[in-house]
Amino acid sequence: MISSIGTRESLQSWFEARRLAGSSIYFMDRRAIDWQRIANSPLHADMVKEVEEEGDRLLSEPIPELTQELYALFETTGNRLTYEVPYFTRRRRLTTFSLLHLLHPGNSEYKSALERILQAIMTEPTWCLPAHMKGQTIGRHIDLFAAETGFALCEILSMAGDRLPQALRDDMLEQVNRRLFIPYLTYGPYHWETADHNWAAVCAGSIGSAALLVERNNARLAEMIVKALGTMEHYLSGFGADGACLEGPGYWNYGFGYYVYFADLLLNATGGKANLLEHDKVREIALFQQRSYLSGNRPANFSDAMPNVSVHIGLSDYLAAYYEEVEHPPLAIRAAFTEDHCMRYAPALRNFIWFQPEAAREADWKPGSWYLPDAEWLISRTRSSEGSFGFAAKGGNNNEPHNHNDVGHFILLADHDPAFAADLGSGEYTAQYFGEGRYGYDCTGAQGHSIPIIGGRLQQTGIDSAAKVLEAYTSREEDRLELELEACYSEAAGLESFKRRFVWRKLARPILELTDVFRFKDGSLPVTETIVTRSRPALIEDGHIRLEGDRHNVTLGFEPGRYDVSIEEIGYRNHYGKEESYYRIHLTVKGETSNEPVYKLQFQF
Repeated sequence: MISSIGTRESLQSWFEARRLAGSSIYFMDRRAIDWQRIANSPLHADMVKEVEEEGDRLLSEPIPELTQELYALFETTGNRLTYEVPYFTRRRRLTTFSLLHLLHPGNSEYKSALERILQAIMTEPTWCLPAHMKGQTIGRHIDLFAAETGFALCEILSMAGDRLPQALRDDMLEQVNRRLFIPYLTYGPYHWETADHNWAAVCAGSIGSAALLVERNNARLAEMIVKALGTMEHYLSGFGADGACLEGPGYWNYGFGYYVYFADLLLNATGGKANLLEHDKVREIALFQQRSYLSGNRPANFSDAMPNVSVHIGLSDYLAAYYEEVEHPPLAIRAAFTEDHCMRYAPALRNFIWFQPEAAREADWKPGSWYLPDAEWLISRTRSSEGSFGFAAKGGNNNEPHNHNDVGHFILLADHDPAFAADLGSGEYTAQYFGEGRYGYDCTGAQGHSIPIIGGRLQQTGIDSAAKVLEAYTSREEDRLELELEACYSEAAGLESFKRRFVWRKLARPILELTDVFRFKDGSLPVTETIVTRSRPALIEDGHIRLEGDRHNVTLGFEPGRYDVSIEEIGYRNHYGKEESYYRIHLTVKGETSNEPVYKLQFQF
């Protein structure tokens, strides 16, 4: 698909034609961006205020040091945050003071702060994170954040370069060449060049974008763009025709965002001849964001997705302007400037210059239901006079990107209440989290998901631990999903079949019916139904557990006398290393004798 866009020779000729015509390769001629208008516009006032407040705070703090001792801690302890916190604080300063310099070019404090952080970043031994450097050579490796840093420097050069000292500008160009362009053309191929997930789009997109901004040798530029295009082909191969991002909407923002940033630059650099957006699959990927949300900023957060994901308003509005089917998202869930703890420059800049404040948009996402057949996700959101409600369930397999052992898992929520059936999302990223200990964490292991324990066995890991979809149906009145899940429990000897059926009835106060049907070979195996919830559970009476929210309550109904009930509150460390807790309900079947038992649970708002 992408490989048909152009050869190295055709790209080179397009670049030469644009330059001969005196056209700016930059996605938008910086002289056409009226930063004074943005700075003074009441429609941008909240965004501008967020940056100004962050800048004023940072002015009172020193630039944090990045020492060799901090860098080495990951190898000795597996802890990432000790080094990454000061590293990303530096990127926070870079993004903040660069934007403030564009918004307030006459402010000498902002300009001086920008120059100081640029000089500090120039002297970092590596722009890569230690977690990504195992077995790699400093100066030859490129990871996500090295690529992003180089891209950010090139955008700053393009947007405000002539206001910076010439020596600093020369150093920025030299460092980008030495740390990105030379390694990319000399020391690869890198593992991400053939990856089918966000690494491919972020690394290749950042390097390709940086090259489009500053590389003046057309032959060398074309060589880098051809390499980047090949990697983008691999990135798109990780999506099915349904456009679902199995890593969730946060990683969609990340990976697809960098795909779009590069696509936009390339479109302008070639005078419209190379268009990475004019493909059916890319259109479906663009639609994934509005299909993935259950209510407000709360998505179907399977895998390592976060329970709350705000939208990048610039990226979202750009896509809505390009594709007729894409919605401008609700403004209430716009990501605040400080929300990205990595403080990436590319989306922060575009949140200003791609934002369309006067676009028509609703207060919340439109209701709807979608079955995404490649991902095997059912996602539904409904609204009534009683409130806003969301339900999602998944099939898939246990070898997905940022995988959790969670086939047959589901989410149930309403408005701003704690999730009644929850996905914990991502835990703290450590060496073990991405190593042999991954499924010992509740965030990732089957024990932290709403799926049963069969014969004392949890779901197992691997691509063969997969669902078979028996039915997927959506309508105005109800949605249904039925899965065969026996393959996920093949270690449970004697299990011949396990069918899980969801029926989501979209009443004013919706009802979710969950039915598990088993077939055992030589007598029944013990079964424990598991429900993971953020809402406080209370056993009202045998057969009824109340899940208590702030606005809504849900009654979890089950057959009285059939189960031993256990409710426990469990702590874990979230993605940011903070302690949180959730509730796990175990309904353990008592004395089952049937070879083909049926267990029914009902969730009633």
